[in-house]
Amino acid sequence: MKIKYAVWMAALLLFGAWGVFSLPEAKADDVPQSFTKLADMASPAVVNIRAEKNAPKGGGRALRRPSPFGKEDPFNDFFEKFFGEQGGREFRQKSQSMGSGFIIDKEGYVVTNNHVIDEADKIKVKLNNDAHDEYDAEVVGRDPNTDLALIHLKSAKNLPTLKLGDSDALKVGEWVAAIGSPFGLEHTITKGIVSAKGRVIGSGPYDDFIQTDASINPGNSGGPLLNMKGEVIGINTAIIASGQGIGFAVPVNLAKNIINQLKSGGEVTRGWLGVAIQDLGPEIAEYYGIKKEQKGVLITEVFPGDPADKAGIKAKDVVIEVNGKKVENARELTRLVADIGVGDTAPVKVLRDGKEAIFKVKIAKREDQKVSALGNKPPGKEDELGIRVSNLTPETARRFNLKGKDAEGVIVVGVEDGSKAEEAGIQTGDLIKEVDRAAVSTVEEYEQAVDKIKKGDTVQFLVRRANSTFMVIKVTK
Repeated sequence: MKIKYAVWMAALLLFGAWGVFSLPEAKADDVPQSFTKLADMASPAVVNIRAEKNAPKGGGRALRRPSPFGKEDPFNDFFEKFFGEQGGREFRQKSQSMGSGFIIDKEGYVVTNNHVIDEADKIKVKLNNDAHDEYDAEVVGRDPNTDLALIHLKSAKNLPTLKLGDSDALKVGEWVAAIGSPFGLEHTITKGIVSAKGRVIGSGPYDDFIQTDASINPGNSGGPLLNMKGEVIGINTAIIASGQGIGFAVPVNLAKNIINQLKSGGEVTRGWLGVAIQDLGPEIAEYYGIKKEQKGVLITEVFPGDPADKAGIKAKDVVIEVNGKKVENARELTRLVADIGVGDTAPVKVLRDGKEAIFKVKIAKREDQKVSALGNKPPGKEDELGIRVSNLTPETARRFNLKGKDAEGVIVVGVEDGSKAEEAGIQTGDLIKEVDRAAVSTVEEYEQAVDKIKKGDTVQFLVRRANSTFMVIKVTK
């Protein structure tokens, strides 16, 4: 009897302890809703897109869609599988691309990726219904900068649609689902979570991707990334072919304004400030005496005659606010200015010599700029730091694409292997503008400034690199 009592008491204590240390009961928001319900609700508004392109008559390969990420990018394998290649023949041939999209309007407006329909001669769109209805589609507008496009299904009416959600409210770790046609397998749904937000993958000036581990494969391009309410929070755009569980989607909040502009006018117009910019790194901040807690974007160049120049903004100003919104990095500044209407006047707050100033800038229309390659390097003289510099002649400035005030300084035409300068990061093609905060515009001024530095001391070079980036490089003499 005593044994039974002891066992009973032990069991009671055990279950009592379990009650104390058990995990809290999961709330409804912590558990994903039925993906079956989500698929039933969203799939009718997700479409399969087939774009046909006529290759020119003659030998060689068929027309290929240029990658929105450039010729050398980590997603080339994805696009090769997505579009394939055709062998050369001596007659006109067709190439096809398969992609996805989703309907946002009952009258047949469909959002997809630009690379899905780029250069297409014919676009066919198939619906996910019992009749498998197929429509001819026409391009309403495209935006290569964000790889988005809007197409319209001819003679379509009363179609099912998807609601656009709020990608800013999306949280890392939240459940999401992707619907599309991977490898041509129509209306496939995959699930996963939001792995990260604000990813920059080098696709363009407006990189701000949602990263997800929901399976995204060739053919998913242009399809929706959905939250558990069935709202579109992203447009599936790219994958890393060599990685697994790494896919990227354009945030829907970035896409909304673009879609509206494409629908109303067929093109996207963005604001232009007329400056070259870079993030405010700790060394640059220290060099200009900016407090560590201060956020902003350094202006490296002001283009003559453009809005910022007309308003009085100068190179080396640090932008901290635009239209009353704080600016913390270059990507954020680019997006804020892009969203301002052409012709509108926006207050731009900057730090200049440690003091705040506000300039009213009349925003212009952004035009895509081409980056000129560096030309041949002129000869120079090597110093004890291992740096060879040369004066900037008009010919040298032209070769290095330097104009106006940018053509001030001495150009680095060579760096000795194994030297202190090479170890510090000085590169051929760098434009040295200041030595220990003293401006230098000739080789003589540069040499005088370096000679003043005692052996063993550290000298600071303010350098402008070929991509318009300013940096401070410290070299011990």
